[in-house]
Amino acid sequence: MIEFLAACVVAGTPLIFATVGELITEKTGNMNLGVEGMMLMGAVMGFYTGLNTGNPGAAILSAALAGAGGALIYAFVTVTLKANQVVTGLTLTIFGTGFAQFVGEPLLGSMAPSTITAFFSKVTIPVLGQIPFIGPIFFQQDAFVYLSYVVCAVAAVYMYKTRMGMNLKALGENTAAADASGINITLYKYVHILIGGALCGLGGAYLSLVRIPIWQEDVVNGRGWIAVALVIFVAWNPIKGFFGGLLFGGLSILGLKFQAMGLGISQYLVDMIPYIATILIVIISTHKKRKESQPPGDLGNNYFREER
Repeated sequence: MIEFLAACVVAGTPLIFATVGELITEKTGNMNLGVEGMMLMGAVMGFYTGLNTGNPGAAILSAALAGAGGALIYAFVTVTLKANQVVTGLTLTIFGTGFAQFVGEPLLGSMAPSTITAFFSKVTIPVLGQIPFIGPIFFQQDAFVYLSYVVCAVAAVYMYKTRMGMNLKALGENTAAADASGINITLYKYVHILIGGALCGLGGAYLSLVRIPIWQEDVVNGRGWIAVALVIFVAWNPIKGFFGGLLFGGLSILGLKFQAMGLGISQYLVDMIPYIATILIVIISTHKKRKESQPPGDLGNNYFREER
């Protein structure tokens, strides 16, 4: 059981990065459905940089910049040009998929350098790693997993305990009122959309550098869409996003658990479980009436100052 739960943490890490990145974006009032594309861009650029430099830091930075680059395209088109957010996000997913195929084609079958895999090998945190049950699950992991803990904690503190975080919430709830109060809404939107994209890029990089350190097409495999649904499921809360990521990470590896138990369940059926759960979550979430479960008031709406 402990081994399975530890594996859930590993499987859930890319979802945690992508979910937190998307909820930060949506807190600005912008719905970016290009998570899958940004994850793919981060995955391929992180792997490409790691393969050519052997430097883990450069690989991580490259992945974050690639995700932020995709988010910059989205921000320019939706914030500056006021284009439809849903269409732009879907287009970004198509662009990211094509970008990953173009850059990744010469890399097919290549393995990440030993310097990368060694850097991201599991490390036990002193004292915490020795705690019964909890230690082996959460504190005997790799550096990328520990980074996801930090990201969730920092995002929660920033969103709920800082002035800028309160401004971010106000921006998503009522953009016109935030503008009238003196908040630079364009700057806020650009900065947070880019941060969200960078986190999505890191989620993709985890898949290509740590989880499966051999380049293959479609390494993200739909996790970006799951992250979009997870944002709704966790009610735009980064701490809940952490546990939601672990839950869906566990669902994604149920097949391996069933095989170990000797159960003759079709692998195709097991592979469907995370996506069926995603559909159910969206259906259930639409019927939630609690205020804290509602999306930002201006989510998906472009802001035109002259209409204020």
